[in-house]
Amino acid sequence: MSKTTRVPGYMQSKASRNARGIIGDREIRFKCSLQNTILDVLRGRPGWQEVPGQNSQQQNVQQNGRPAAGSQTSTQQQEGKGNKTGSTGTTPSNTQNSPATTGGKTGTKPTSSSQPAGPQQQSGGVPNRIGYQPVPPIQRNSDGDWDFYWCDREWLHQNYDTMFLHEHQKILHFRNHYELTRKNLMVKNLKRLKKQTEREQGKAEGLSFDFHPTTYELPSEYHIFVEEFKRNPGITWIMKPAAKSQGKGIFLFRRLKDITDWKKGEYQPLTDTTREVPETYVVQRYIENPYLIGGRKFDIRIYVLVVSYNPLKVWLYRDGFARFSNTRFSLDSIEDAYVHLTNVSVQKNAPDYDPEKGCKWSTLRLRHYLSAKHGAEAVKKVFKGIDNIITKGLQSVQKIIINDKHCFEMYGYDILLDDDLKPWLIEINASPSLTASGKEDYELKFGLLNDLLNVLDLENRLTGKEKRIGGWDLLWDDGPVLADDGNMECTTNGSSVTTANSFLGCHNDRKRQLREIYTSAQAIKKT
Repeated sequence: MSKTTRVPGYMQSKASRNARGIIGDREIRFKCSLQNTILDVLRGRPGWQEVPGQNSQQQNVQQNGRPAAGSQTSTQQQEGKGNKTGSTGTTPSNTQNSPATTGGKTGTKPTSSSQPAGPQQQSGGVPNRIGYQPVPPIQRNSDGDWDFYWCDREWLHQNYDTMFLHEHQKILHFRNHYELTRKNLMVKNLKRLKKQTEREQGKAEGLSFDFHPTTYELPSEYHIFVEEFKRNPGITWIMKPAAKSQGKGIFLFRRLKDITDWKKGEYQPLTDTTREVPETYVVQRYIENPYLIGGRKFDIRIYVLVVSYNPLKVWLYRDGFARFSNTRFSLDSIEDAYVHLTNVSVQKNAPDYDPEKGCKWSTLRLRHYLSAKHGAEAVKKVFKGIDNIITKGLQSVQKIIINDKHCFEMYGYDILLDDDLKPWLIEINASPSLTASGKEDYELKFGLLNDLLNVLDLENRLTGKEKRIGGWDLLWDDGPVLADDGNMECTTNGSSVTTANSFLGCHNDRKRQLREIYTSAQAIKKT
């Protein structure tokens, strides 16, 4: 198939699926530090070839392409794993992948030239789980010879500052992405932008930032928190480690003495230099009136792709899911994590958890439910509020994030609705889990990641002016993006729900849409 007629692999005829992806006149070489859905997507993408090395995970795969004993696959790994750790599989070796300086520029150390290709590559790629074709084995051995790297955050932190990236290379994560994804820094940056907005545009405009609960950082703001606590006796607060995920270290409390053990001797200034600095926590006012479905609490996982911070360019994925608690909501038992935490990594351990049934709804199903119960206008307001949360969060760090054209970021926003249908920002994940908890979850994440690669367009098949690519809609491009006429695919009673180019929870025929934009792009390029 010629360069001008390439289309995504699942749209190609069987005979053409082994056609080579193009950066110039060669295949696209990738590395991946995870072993879950993203690795399946990369290995199954036509013309993309895996660079062998410590991060390729070949040592965990048998000759027949199936996982070796003791390894984890995307269906065996647990949902939520990697939200903050950056990896759900084997972590790359930082020693073997450390930069090697040559002639003033830095690259990565090559692996031994005698190292064979991994067994999965020898067997012709991943198992034919959903119909994609085997990827031919790659013969290169250089650990730095790649075009695309889905790395974990630990590797980036240790290598980015001494790494030379070529013009065409793409890598996951911006250097200081944690400015938005650490809970304490997220709130700090939002508060700063709110104050700036109030100074420049007035108090009324500052109300648009009223979407995160009252929050204090501990131990640095402990005394301020105590004053607030005493002004509001009897309410429930929630404590969270600033940089952990999967519900680890989280607990609810109503009395100051419930955190005595945590604060004792730690919130005071460090007069003893040999004493270890206490772990940073945030304490937030707990949302005591969450919106319930079937008596159960839930939050919404939303995927956001940032390809540039300067200018800010943001894509919003149509599909996501609501994560439900396994136990009916009640404030009578604030110590019960199965009531209050919706993380699947927590809920799967509930005594009555049913792995076949799971605890997720698609955003499409959630939107239909809310529309039927509350009407189109109420739902329009809800999702407009979510759009506001997404953009305000990113704008709060726009001038802080170290922008690099080689970098991109896929965030996982967690949103909670209260019983007034007001959306609240709970947290933003730098490494949202890509491990599937079931067939539907796998299909969602496989499409999500395939379309992410379509947006990045390393094969240079698009025009660069598209507003929708598969399931991704362009939400912000140095300003709000409006939907084109005829693209109103989310309607209720014949009227469009929104004029913004935002279709979270709307019908998503991504394959048909991809076929149309690739056909249109090729026609434009021919002229």
